[in-house]
Amino acid sequence: MREDTMADTSYKKAREHDQDDALIEFREEFYVNDEKIYFDGNSLGILSKRAEKTTLDALESWKQYGIDGWTEGANPWFYFSENLGVKTAPLIGALPNEVIVTGSTTVNLHQLVSTFYQPKGSKTKILADALAFPTDIYVLQSQLKLKGYDPEEHLVFVKSRDGKTFHEDDIIEKMTDNIALIVLPSVLYRSGQILPMKRLTEAAHERNIAIGFDLCHSIGVFPHHLHDWGVDFAVWCNYKYLNAGPGAVGGLYVHENQFEREPGLSGWFGSRKDKQFDMEHAMTPADDAGAYQLGTPHILSSAPLTGALELFEEAGLERLRNKSLALTGYMMELVESKLKGMGFSIANPREDDRRGGHVYLEHREAARICKALKAEGVIPDFRAPKGIRLAPVPLYNTFTEVWHVIDRLQKIMEKETYKKYENKRGVVA
Repeated sequence: MREDTMADTSYKKAREHDQDDALIEFREEFYVNDEKIYFDGNSLGILSKRAEKTTLDALESWKQYGIDGWTEGANPWFYFSENLGVKTAPLIGALPNEVIVTGSTTVNLHQLVSTFYQPKGSKTKILADALAFPTDIYVLQSQLKLKGYDPEEHLVFVKSRDGKTFHEDDIIEKMTDNIALIVLPSVLYRSGQILPMKRLTEAAHERNIAIGFDLCHSIGVFPHHLHDWGVDFAVWCNYKYLNAGPGAVGGLYVHENQFEREPGLSGWFGSRKDKQFDMEHAMTPADDAGAYQLGTPHILSSAPLTGALELFEEAGLERLRNKSLALTGYMMELVESKLKGMGFSIANPREDDRRGGHVYLEHREAARICKALKAEGVIPDFRAPKGIRLAPVPLYNTFTEVWHVIDRLQKIMEKETYKKYENKRGVVA
């Protein structure tokens, strides 16, 4: 959106933005609850009609074929993970054989860290960021212990100067001679900062360090070029911006230059397809990313992704990115205009090339404000100790919804209705 139009914070202007939205028809593809405004798609995307259909198709195959569903029907289950990998690859700029849909973020990270973390000589440490999502740190601590190293000494953290974001030079400065592996997020889950994956990968490789990224908050948000950037590996979930449903199967990427590596963890579905049912105890691994699979694919947890990915192919990731930036840019304009002097600060990067898919507000009363928003029909996302994440998703959210959210937030603050609630998170936040 142009700066001169963004300065207009009227409801009329929000409606004009929606009228100009070339992607507005995709909202009809989703089960949108008109009584609520859902801005938590960066935690769990909502159900689309396509995802529902492909889930029902999988159930129908089970009903119709029984065990023969592994090899018969429109989407034989035996090749399900590989076929989904092919469909996912364009979202991250990977070759089709570099991607497999399998496991979960945590399981896949365990698999790839066990593969790429090969301490030798003085190169024994793992570099991570001090703002990482906890599961990534738990994985790294576990893998260090399994190899006999003390995480207190061998897990190195890049520290944030402001507690929200990182300076890329600070990360590169930590790439010292004793670092064997680097694991970083593509987008910081709190502040939404995009890390410069291309530059960080080049810097790591110049120092002979393997590097991988957690794409949970970036896949489906903006284009990636992992293959061309030379990124060694990546993991992600499919239930946030990709809308594959709660607990949906995750995904992983391994650069084709790394295919000669032996997976750190082995399981029979990592076998070459034509050898798997030979049932030999000497495994013949697949010669692509499929080698990193472990157990039998979770078909019913993968099926929604088939339909969900169709929408990304039709909408186009570049168009989705442009709308996402417009939505979050518009929201920041409204925050600065309508919430001025109310104790809010915008804690995400302002620049388009550094901002992910959500706006991150901080307020000392954040927990109770989120509860008040829910009472007003808005679904936000609280992050302790004082963060409010608001994610207007371009496939199904609108500019008028952005206007209504900030308008309701303004009224909550003016009327102090948030004070009815305890400033403490729920069991699940």
